[in-house]
Amino acid sequence: MKTEGCANRQQPSGMPYQKYRHFLDAHRIALPDRQWPNNRLTRAPRWLSTDLRDGNQALTEPMSPSRKRKMFEQLVRIGFKEIEIGFPAASHTEWEFVRSLAQTGAVPEDVTVSVLTQARPDMIHRTIDAIAGLPRATVHLYTATAPAFRQLVFNTDRAGVKALAVQGAHEVTSYLEKTALEGGVVGFEYSPEIFVDTELDYALEICEAVMDAWQPGPEREMIINLPTTVERSTPNVYADQVEWMSRNLSRREYICLSAHNHNDRGTAVATAELAMLAGIERVEGCLFGQGERTGNVDLVTLAMNLYSQGIDPQLDLSNIDQIIRTSEYCNQMEVPPRTPYAGALVYTSFSGSHQDAIKKGMEARALRVAQGGEAATVWNVPYLPIDPRDVGRTYDAVVRVNSQSGKGGVAYLLKTSHRMELPRRMQMEFSRIVKTFTDRAGTAISANQLWSIFQDEYLPSDEAERRWGRYALRDMKFVHRQAGASELSAVLEIQASGEQLRLDAEGNGPIAAFVTAMNGIGEDVHILDYQEHALGEGKDAPAAAYVECDVNGQVLWGCGIHTSTTRAALKAIVSAMNRAHRA
Repeated sequence: MKTEGCANRQQPSGMPYQKYRHFLDAHRIALPDRQWPNNRLTRAPRWLSTDLRDGNQALTEPMSPSRKRKMFEQLVRIGFKEIEIGFPAASHTEWEFVRSLAQTGAVPEDVTVSVLTQARPDMIHRTIDAIAGLPRATVHLYTATAPAFRQLVFNTDRAGVKALAVQGAHEVTSYLEKTALEGGVVGFEYSPEIFVDTELDYALEICEAVMDAWQPGPEREMIINLPTTVERSTPNVYADQVEWMSRNLSRREYICLSAHNHNDRGTAVATAELAMLAGIERVEGCLFGQGERTGNVDLVTLAMNLYSQGIDPQLDLSNIDQIIRTSEYCNQMEVPPRTPYAGALVYTSFSGSHQDAIKKGMEARALRVAQGGEAATVWNVPYLPIDPRDVGRTYDAVVRVNSQSGKGGVAYLLKTSHRMELPRRMQMEFSRIVKTFTDRAGTAISANQLWSIFQDEYLPSDEAERRWGRYALRDMKFVHRQAGASELSAVLEIQASGEQLRLDAEGNGPIAAFVTAMNGIGEDVHILDYQEHALGEGKDAPAAAYVECDVNGQVLWGCGIHTSTTRAALKAIVSAMNRAHRA
């Protein structure tokens, strides 16, 4: 056989890639002594949800007032202490929603709401008027600072955009002093919009000028937000930009550095995490990444990433399904099934090797928990980065069985749904039966369907639709005698004719006596393996018996369930014999 190396046989795509340029060709940054790669995340950032503003404006049909209120209540319930509630100067609907929160006292005292405004006096005035009566609010001012916007949108230069930003900051300050909002605490946030595409020296210059207007200091924080409005570079480049800004900003101790990341390159989560390493203290985003184009950064994923590292996310995501239902209702958009930590399929394994590893990991953990307790036992289960129960999921949903699945998944589902602990060789036998079924069906099967297949194969009953097999055990009596001998009397019915056979035999136990009786009616039966276990607690709990038999030359497993372990064992032998005659 001829062998060769792994040569690259890819061909040119033919796509016009030449019209694009590398981000670093336009935005050079020299930070050879960068510190962020050596840092470690140790705590949650301040979270700001912008579901009601950025997320809402990205919807085909914006939320109705009732849906917005439901989303707001959910965000409060989860634990968000900073929530961007809208752009009140943009429309009457936005204005009315902000006013409704103020007038109904819906905002808790410890929650700061944020409102967005452009740097225009009329919009600033209306925005500040909207927050009257709210306990805590942040006025968020933004100006687009990137070269493309300066040149193509505003037809001005760096000085012109800086003047606009400074005038806006002064207008916020003077109007707040003029209106003297009673009872509320008002903060200030500034975003050099399209920061990621803005020259760093200019971003610093305009932020410093706005800071001069606001005068941050003790008890007078200012938030500077550094948006990747359109994600344009690898996350490490943004981290360099953030660290450069964090190092060079004056009055840094009075500045809260914030990130607002979009997902255009599909790396918003990584971008936000590296930014936190580089100095970001606050992150703006949306539940499940809802937002314009490919979305805002997914705050659920960010929070759960921290959680998986043993860091308190300071958000309560323990009932993830309820959060999903509310979000889907409010946004009228579905959470994709592969969404990290939350999607319908993320705790599901179809691969047989994965299922087997999960099953073994769960069993090993159960033993460790029994010895040391749940909280003290570090989570270490293959393929599951967190315990699904921590977000309100059940283990029943962890494994689903399809044509790719192996014995591990089959055994795991039977154990978790019906406490059946199949012996290893029986797992292998039954998994082949299941594979035949799933190949024919072409779909995954549920735990209930799996149990139905098991019953039909191993546990015939008196129900007409499930009655099958040559024999049915109708009665049994067993008596121990001295010197180890035992006597068995049993009634076996031949189901096709209804004829009842009375069996009497002796042996060194009920199983041996029953096998002797079977051989007496022409069945060549040999027991190869036998296992049993209880299916519950208490003296009346049923037991499951598993018997591997050589029946007339065929090696097959049988299963029996009964409150009497002896009767369960004999039923298991009958199960194997019936399967042999059916085969």
